Amino acid sequence: MARKVGIYTRISRDDEGEALGVARQRQDCERLADLRTWQPVKVYEDNDVSAFKRNVVREEFELMLKDLRAGLIDGVVAYDLDRLARQPRDLERLIEIFDDRPRLEFATVTNDVNLGTADGRTMARIMVAFANKSSHDTSRRIKRKHLELAQQGKSNGGPAPYGWQKEDRNKVDPEAARHIRAAQKEVLAGVRIGTIRTRWQEEGLGNPRAGTKRMAHHHVEHILTNPRLVGYRTYHGEILHGEDGKPVRGKWETINTPEEWEAVCAAIAERKQNKTGQSLARKYLLSGIARCGLCKNKIRGQVNGRWKPGSKGAQYTYQCSGVNGGCGKVGRVGEPVDSLIARLVLQEQREKAATTAVPTEERWPKEEELESLLLDIAQLIEAEKAKTITVSTLLQLLPDKERERDALKLERARFYKEQKQAEAKGNTADLTEAEFFDLPIERQREIVLHSLTAVIVHPAGRGKRKFDPDLIDPVWR
Repeated sequence: MARKVGIYTRISRDDEGEALGVARQRQDCERLADLRTWQPVKVYEDNDVSAFKRNVVREEFELMLKDLRAGLIDGVVAYDLDRLARQPRDLERLIEIFDDRPRLEFATVTNDVNLGTADGRTMARIMVAFANKSSHDTSRRIKRKHLELAQQGKSNGGPAPYGWQKEDRNKVDPEAARHIRAAQKEVLAGVRIGTIRTRWQEEGLGNPRAGTKRMAHHHVEHILTNPRLVGYRTYHGEILHGEDGKPVRGKWETINTPEEWEAVCAAIAERKQNKTGQSLARKYLLSGIARCGLCKNKIRGQVNGRWKPGSKGAQYTYQCSGVNGGCGKVGRVGEPVDSLIARLVLQEQREKAATTAVPTEERWPKEEELESLLLDIAQLIEAEKAKTITVSTLLQLLPDKERERDALKLERARFYKEQKQAEAKGNTADLTEAEFFDLPIERQREIVLHSLTAVIVHPAGRGKRKFDPDLIDPVWR
């Protein structure tokens, strides 16, 4: 009876995505199996998958090991040993299975290594060790090349990030850049990344990977805070700095100014720090802003259980809850309350805008101080290289200057964050009520909280159904 074997094929890179390399391997392995009178019953194919990178899981390789242990196949045919393993630990896992099942078959197209014998295993270990060294050497050369390209401000290639043209990754895509800037402005105005992600996903924005149905939160965050937006070159996820201490600039068009980019990065970092474990999501405009007129507890919006789709009236109410100290005696239909507060707030902000001068954009006053400090740090490093000061002297002087530099950079980021946030939040004088309610709920709440500290909802009395605006008492800042 013919022995049932599995065929394993793998190629590290398949840029075209046509799987031609693994197809050729499969054909050669099938011919070898025929010569050995073995019956190929399954092909395990890891296309465009590295066997050298430690963080990569080869799903088909793992399945093949599982089937070998379970006795579903009686051996393995591969094109070459380095297709199976480039890490010694992967080879040892395979050898352990051959130890447990001595009658397993093994063959490769390019050499004759028998994992069933001690000599064959020794030879296999030597071959994988050499393949591993070859991969290490290649990896080192590639890393050195990428570092050199990064230091020159050049791109490593690959698909264009969202915001730049697919045909020329150095030129900005105007439409994508417009969406990025709009989303950044929303972030500065208080809109959640999750809200932006949902809208982008519905509109097909953000250049998600092929086959990805759901855009990840961190993917949108990276797009909005990518150092590439201001021309900064990164290496292994960090901004690369030149010998002068300044960021290396890439050879591509930019989308943001450094001030805009720093403001967005600072706003997102601050939100993470201040709201760890807390949800910023809100469904209703006045949840947590409205308070009960009797017990003064916070009132939250909730779906009215009596409301049915297609029926008249609002879908939600603001109701004082009997839980957490509330009296549970005050409630109001939500829509007319929201509409009233929106009108009052927009009117108040229009009146303020008519009597307030438009603030001019200012430069951070300590820019020259930071530039001077960066120059000092660069000169110290150059002095050590020129042997005019010792390493010991450098390490005594450098830490204090680096701490001062980092403190100034943080101060600059806060300065521009507050400036850009004020710009993003302050442009509400021309909003109509309809435009207000078209904004994301986070933005609506920011506008309301810019004018109000609370909204007191007084009891309406028994049997009253008509909305009375006099029972809604805004508390102005």
